[in-house]
Amino acid sequence: MPASPRDLDPLSRRMSQSFDVLIVGAGAAGMMCAVEAGRRGRRVLVVDHAQAPGEKIRISGGGRCNFTNLGAGVGAMLGENPRFATSALKRFSQRDFIARVDQAGIAWHEKTLGQLFCDGSARQIVAMLTDQMARAGVSLRLGVGVAGVTRARDAYQVRLSDGAAVHAASLVLATGGKSIPKMGATGWAYETARAFGLRVTDTRPGLVPLTFEAGLLEETRALSGLSVDAVVSGGGARFREGLLFTHRGLSGPSILQISSYWREGEAITADLAPGVDVFAELKAMKQAQGKQAAATALGQVVPRRLADWICQRAGVEGRLGDQKDTTLATLGGAVNRWSVKPVGSEGYRTAEVTLGGIATDQLDQGTMQARTVPGLFCVGEAVDITGWLGGYNFQWAWSSGWAAGQAC
Repeated sequence: MPASPRDLDPLSRRMSQSFDVLIVGAGAAGMMCAVEAGRRGRRVLVVDHAQAPGEKIRISGGGRCNFTNLGAGVGAMLGENPRFATSALKRFSQRDFIARVDQAGIAWHEKTLGQLFCDGSARQIVAMLTDQMARAGVSLRLGVGVAGVTRARDAYQVRLSDGAAVHAASLVLATGGKSIPKMGATGWAYETARAFGLRVTDTRPGLVPLTFEAGLLEETRALSGLSVDAVVSGGGARFREGLLFTHRGLSGPSILQISSYWREGEAITADLAPGVDVFAELKAMKQAQGKQAAATALGQVVPRRLADWICQRAGVEGRLGDQKDTTLATLGGAVNRWSVKPVGSEGYRTAEVTLGGIATDQLDQGTMQARTVPGLFCVGEAVDITGWLGGYNFQWAWSSGWAAGQAC
């Protein structure tokens, strides 16, 4: 039977304990770091204010955990300097993590675009990591936060929220970013990094649904729940994935992807019929099937609900054969080049990740250690490296955690 988190808690209630490594955060990066440090003979303690480890892993991928991507690489990363991620991603790649999943007997499948999911539950990934920590002799304490951190005599003195004191040669910041605060996410890693003199870049929600002004929301109310294949462009990037109309605005994979590139005041453009020249299609149907309604003809190219909405918005009624080519061009543009300006996003409440974070020029890319603060390591989402939707952020967590675990 897998060891439970409580089974991993041999730490006594004495007021002071010494460890080689203290990792704050029992998420993907923190647990991977703990496994590697423990395997190298380090005395490791992991603390987390949550009541269970790996909560973000547990809820990810609809409960099946999109644990990596076959195409994971620096080209799918964002940040002030995305190439910072190169070393860690190459030294512990998606193939390395897949090998561990296979060794643990966890069945998986490729869904789309290289995204790998568990056949069963995401809890299998959490159990794999907690089992590995147990075998590596790692101590895990849950429901415990950090009340204060200082550094003296080449060691860190950390006061825990239950009054215990921990001394450690290395401190790892692995608490992630601000996304999904209902799960306990905070800016603690950023605050602690700043306290030790590290620069933190501006942060904002990433991989998040976009919101729109009330007028457009009212117009699109009839489309709520409709999903279409789309190419969405903005901020110099483009993604072809599903687009979902919601009662709050736009969501779906393509919108979540582009949200990481979008900036306030900018418009995004959506092609709602990728690979189809809608104007040319309508002209051809005008000659062959001119008696049908314009909305009916457009409904052969896009979902009928969307076709009706586009025609109504453009004021197009009547038979297709009665429409001028300029009118058909307008309909074609409304499908192939729909430009819309978001007014914001749903924020950290629903954001899957936090963009920005501890600046990469403050860290060593091979070890994830702070350049100016010996023994201080920063991993995972807390660092200014953010991946695309589709398992890329988990791979960064595994890779950065592994790199720090080798060094701390």
